[in-house]
Amino acid sequence: MRKKLCSCTLVAASLWLLTLPVAVQAQRPASQEPLQPRHVDFSQVRITDRFWLPRLERHAMFTLPVCIDQIENQTGRISNFAHAAERQGEHSGIYFDDSDVYKAMEGMAYSLMIHPDKAVEEKLDHWTELIERSQWDDGYINTFYTLTDTDRRWTDMDRHEMYCMGHLIEAGVAYYQATGKRRLLDVCCRVADHLDSTFGPSKRQWVPGHEEVELALCKLYTATGTERYLRLAHWLLEERGRGHGSHVESDWNGWLWDKVYHQDDVPVSQLRNAGGHAVRLMYLLCGMADVSSLLPDADYSEALHALWQDVTERNMYITGGIGSSQHNEGFTEDYDLPNETAYCETCASIGLVLWSQRMHELTGESRYIDVMERTLYNALLAGINLRGDRFFYVNPLSSAGEHHRQAWYGCACCPSNVSRFLPSLGSYVYGTSSQDVWVHLYIGSETTLPATDGSQTSIRMQTDYPWNGDVSLQLRGKGWKEKTLRLRIPGWCTDYSVRINGKRCKEIDTEKGYAVLRRKWKDGDTVTLTLDMPVRLTSAAPQVKADAGMRAIERGPIVYCAEAADNTLKIDNLQLTDNTVITLGPTLPSLDSLQTLQAKTPDGLLTLIPYYAWDNRAAGKMRVWIPFMQ
Repeated sequence: MRKKLCSCTLVAASLWLLTLPVAVQAQRPASQEPLQPRHVDFSQVRITDRFWLPRLERHAMFTLPVCIDQIENQTGRISNFAHAAERQGEHSGIYFDDSDVYKAMEGMAYSLMIHPDKAVEEKLDHWTELIERSQWDDGYINTFYTLTDTDRRWTDMDRHEMYCMGHLIEAGVAYYQATGKRRLLDVCCRVADHLDSTFGPSKRQWVPGHEEVELALCKLYTATGTERYLRLAHWLLEERGRGHGSHVESDWNGWLWDKVYHQDDVPVSQLRNAGGHAVRLMYLLCGMADVSSLLPDADYSEALHALWQDVTERNMYITGGIGSSQHNEGFTEDYDLPNETAYCETCASIGLVLWSQRMHELTGESRYIDVMERTLYNALLAGINLRGDRFFYVNPLSSAGEHHRQAWYGCACCPSNVSRFLPSLGSYVYGTSSQDVWVHLYIGSETTLPATDGSQTSIRMQTDYPWNGDVSLQLRGKGWKEKTLRLRIPGWCTDYSVRINGKRCKEIDTEKGYAVLRRKWKDGDTVTLTLDMPVRLTSAAPQVKADAGMRAIERGPIVYCAEAADNTLKIDNLQLTDNTVITLGPTLPSLDSLQTLQAKTPDGLLTLIPYYAWDNRAAGKMRVWIPFMQ
């Protein structure tokens, strides 16, 4: 007989359960100066666990080859560069398709850091040559304008010129980090020099229709030390909302694309409410956070915190998906969160993870990692199938059986974006600050950290997370000495314990959602964290009309759903009650041995699978929110 895990305890929540454990709340200091942790780069982290390691291996085996094949053989993405290099030929596809090549290149470069592959490196070298030859003498590069009308460059702020250049810069920095080769990085520096000589104070005014270049320029500044690039990023942020944009108001598919859509209605420091296109907003907020952290005279903290509250408390799905409307691929009004028509673009989920990490690095507060984890394990991970070769652009929370992953899209921003994100996963696991070591995500892995005295300091983490909450950390090296170890206590966890070398810690200091362990460490010390992981039934805020009278089912960081492939019950007629008993079900070898849940309902046994894994088998209906009868 299985252990009873849940008897349908109701939880009052904002949009979903995200409360810190009582003990953590009680011991948190009234005020705490930001510790400003910095992430440990994924190139220094080796993923080893059974949940993520297969995904990274499939990324190298299937995801990258799919992207390369689409770019080289199935679409005209790379041929545009071949034609642009010769300054002749037709342009195929959409005016922003260059960005797909750049994002794929970034993913290829990241993959080289964890899966060295001579063929991938040679492919990158070849594409770099085409890109270099496509660049104009003044540093400009864009195959659409090169092959259509060179006189029209920098005439339309909505044509994604800076957006594409931003992704080129990110690819160039990544490839330089991976191989030490400067060829693509030098192309990027010429691009940035062109932008800096063309735009800025006493030069041309410009408001990019699609943000991205701002955060990319910050990366280029960090890689090169050229402060002009950082100052240009700041200037571009300050241009917004001051009447300098020339975005044309147009009615498309019943939605007005206006200044709100482009986040150009008010100066960014005055932004308080999420609006417009979700991906653009996320990239804008990443740029604002980056500039805030790098420039002492730039402070967007008030806007960033207000927008965080608005996005995550009133405009985010339980899966961590954002952007509910297909009309503007973004935000509408607060609490407008339909399920079957939910947009939740995969790129927006990636953007939210990127922003969450930056917000944490500005504050040291675990609530940002809580959202990052929620989005990572649900909305973002749903964007790619288990094999790694098919993708979701849109991620609804309910389906009548007609929504399926595809091998590629005409607008292929999401497949290439997933491809560049996955190999960088290790960057979100650990952090460091002065004498502190932070563990943010519980992913089986190993990393070596620099110590001030030059000695080696390493961590080996072993866990079967997210299926259970047992985490073991082995600390090696003399560099630990008096370091402080900070372990995040997830917002969903209400009971946990910590043991050091097998001995339970009776009193644990907590700060900003982290268990703080201060002691004189010895080489070989072992820390064991046990997180209680019961099933949770979650109710939406009463303002969310789409979820009235319904409950969602969660366990640990995972949101579950009911899919027709597992159930003879009619998905449309499901119902939970006060007497519903939910237990751990069998693992499913066909779905990476994921952990199922089973609920005894009035109509029979209901099987639930993690939301991220739906649509990996036979087509059928799916739903996250299930009617509840009190």
